[in-house]
Amino acid sequence: MPLAAQSICNLGRLDYEEAWATQRELADKRLAGEIGDTLILCEHPPVYTLGTNATRDDVLDPGRAAVIQTDRGGEVTWHGPGQVVGYVIADLNARGRDLHVFLRDLEEIMIRTLADFGLAGTRLDGLSGVWIDGAKIGALGVRVRKWISTHGFALNVSCDLDYYRGIVPCGIHDRAVTSLEQVLGKTIGLAPVRESCAAHFEEIFRA
Repeated sequence: MPLAAQSICNLGRLDYEEAWATQRELADKRLAGEIGDTLILCEHPPVYTLGTNATRDDVLDPGRAAVIQTDRGGEVTWHGPGQVVGYVIADLNARGRDLHVFLRDLEEIMIRTLADFGLAGTRLDGLSGVWIDGAKIGALGVRVRKWISTHGFALNVSCDLDYYRGIVPCGIHDRAVTSLEQVLGKTIGLAPVRESCAAHFEEIFRA
């Protein structure tokens, strides 16, 4: 029986560790061929997460939010209210086992989403994620096990950017962090941004 088409799981706001457990469960199902590529969309209470390349020294003010060590790649970042987080559970065996292309595809989801709101997101040589006028608006961090991916991307929509003062975001000392709301100068709801991310995930990951 063929796998179902790509699916979208909108989980709303939930604790980071609960979302992480859900990813692991779905990754096992993807490896077993029980589900197709899946996008989890959610939002977290404030939390600083450390990737496998992170150092605790980059958490400048741990009192601002919970601090969790994760198994994703990358360094330290923040998740919290007003941010659209997308966790992609995908079989990279079916996508050429090319991690570089996979990361560019995750960036493309965010770039196309920003375009839906009239913004031109870009890539910067040597740096992951998506940028607007030199400020980071979308971050990446993934783990691949047996060529099944977990973790994914985080797009700043209407979050409190002051939380980033508590860390060295992604280990980068000389770049600002921004959000859709800050760039556009108006309130932006999360629902239409999630819908846009979901639509572009389906475009890019369609078999």
